Amino acid sequence: MEYKAPVEAYTGVVREVTIGKGKKSLKIGGENILPFHFFDQGSNPNPVKFALEVLDMEPQDWPEHLTQPFKDVLTDPVKWAKKCEELGADAVFLRLVSTDPAVKDSSADGAAVMAKKVAEAINIPLIIYGSGDDKKDAEVLPKVAEACDGMNLLIGPVQKENYEIVGRALLEHGHNASALSPLDINLLKELNVKLSKFFPSDRIVIDSLSSALGYGMEYSFSLMERVKQIGVITKDSMTMMPIIANLGAECWKTKQAKETKEQGLLWEGLTALSLLLAGANILVLRHPETLKLIKETIEAR
Repeated sequence: MEYKAPVEAYTGVVREVTIGKGKKSLKIGGENILPFHFFDQGSNPNPVKFALEVLDMEPQDWPEHLTQPFKDVLTDPVKWAKKCEELGADAVFLRLVSTDPAVKDSSADGAAVMAKKVAEAINIPLIIYGSGDDKKDAEVLPKVAEACDGMNLLIGPVQKENYEIVGRALLEHGHNASALSPLDINLLKELNVKLSKFFPSDRIVIDSLSSALGYGMEYSFSLMERVKQIGVITKDSMTMMPIIANLGAECWKTKQAKETKEQGLLWEGLTALSLLLAGANILVLRHPETLKLIKETIEAR
């Protein structure tokens, strides 16, 4: 008797989110199958996308083997972003690290000017993150949203402490929101519920935190996997958003990644591949060779 593998079909569909406009746009989400379940009944119309990270100031603690690909542009975020585009990134991830009160505490107005310059200089979509300090981000991100009015960027992190201030500014100026929560499914859903009361659910991206290999990655993997399964299999509306895995920063601050280039690439690459299998729709990397490695791995499946 011929064996026929069982085929599953699910009712949940991950919401499709568009980042950017016109030729500068890309779509993430839209799938109704689990990651790499190409044998099931359904489709993934928007394969995983990759962003390379850019800082708004010269990095202070990056190892030489990480800075080397960008050595001529590290002091100029605009040139750095254009370099990422040349290296094959699907999007640029601009981190406004200088606005952190513990770093330079640079102004919201200055950050907004810089963000707009980067957005206008590149021909791929832009993702913008604040420093992660919820109070300072509540000052910075609304200014950034206003400066980039109508560009339909993905901006975050939107957190439980500032979701109303930041979320309403993003809505007013036509952007998408990246909702950041700790590694907890209930807190993740709670933030999405609160945000969705005034912000369109089809413009929200989930950031559930992405830990590095050997530094809690199993927690990130299991949570991300659970979010994707609940959304696709049980049609839970508060988990049916695409997921961003912001992993580059976590990987390259590990002692192993800093020791040698080979270890760094493997640390970032294995973390990226793992979170891709867990259900990430867009991955944020730091090293362009990791980007090349993961793309080749996917194409060889």
